[in-house]
Amino acid sequence: MDASEDSDDVLAMRAGRGDRLAASRLIARHSPRVLAICVRMMGDRASGEDAAQETFMKLWRSVGRWRPGAAKFETWLYRVASNACIDRLRQRRPQTAVEDAPEIADETPLADHGLMADERRRAVETAIAALPERQRLAIVLCHYQEMSNVEAAAVMEVSVEALESLLSRARKSLKECLAPMRAALA
Repeated sequence: MDASEDSDDVLAMRAGRGDRLAASRLIARHSPRVLAICVRMMGDRASGEDAAQETFMKLWRSVGRWRPGAAKFETWLYRVASNACIDRLRQRRPQTAVEDAPEIADETPLADHGLMADERRRAVETAIAALPERQRLAIVLCHYQEMSNVEAAAVMEVSVEALESLLSRARKSLKECLAPMRAALA
């Protein structure tokens, strides 16, 4: 198999015709990033894994509708993943207040600096989890998945300006939410 037969476009078209091997190659290729997006969006690994699994089930059922040239396959797949997460998050409502969010237990003994780093991480994760879904998705795609604004806007199906507005509002909310902890987080 040459490189052109191994491209996402070719594999997606083959998977759309029912080729299970092509679908499994796409899943293997994209599962780390899809899982990372889903875990960040859902706020915990188990829910993220469920959303990633749902994403790949949707890929298998609907990849035949994806058309090369309309959108990059990767962009289309991340959109499917973000929609799966948003749907699951909406089913969870009513949401818990930031103060009531459960803390993630870490069983390993940590040194002081490790404890502080863990506390910072939990505070940031809790603050991100409290953001509205679209703002959270914008932060996850741009800051954790390291997508460019153009790529993230394509995944979210919004203009770059709308994405930048979402990022701005999210950053402002995060800053306000984390401000009381600034001295402790520094």
